[in-house]
Amino acid sequence: MKAGGGFGLLGLLVGAGLVSPQVARAAWDKAAFDSRGVEAVFAALGAGKPAPSTEIRINAPEIAENGAVVAVSVVSNLPQTEQIALLVDRNPYTLAAHFVIPPGTAPDIQTRIKMAESANVYALVKAGGRFHVARREVKVTLGGCGA
Repeated sequence: MKAGGGFGLLGLLVGAGLVSPQVARAAWDKAAFDSRGVEAVFAALGAGKPAPSTEIRINAPEIAENGAVVAVSVVSNLPQTEQIALLVDRNPYTLAAHFVIPPGTAPDIQTRIKMAESANVYALVKAGGRFHVARREVKVTLGGCGA
């Protein structure tokens, strides 16, 4: 899943006329979505070495029977949360979704991602201009990336 939930949300916003196609294209971070590996995505998003945080909660199944549809939600309790990105370290394309959180919006996202195999799911959160990260292992019994 290269496009992720962020792209789907942008598509809905463009379709509803709430966001112009030009703004949607500007929000697409091709370099980050094309990056492979957690460190490469961190670098592409300008995160450097994010600090681990217990203020980020990842809700995902411990065991996902179907890697094609894994429900994941992230809640950030960090003040001034600006962005939430979901990364899967063993997927062909590591960045699964990237959400921009407008000011005044609850930093609580829910989406479904594809997972090629059992892997770590990372939630990278930008809050107050700094990056923080949390990780959760998800075991997949049937991969969802066509492998």
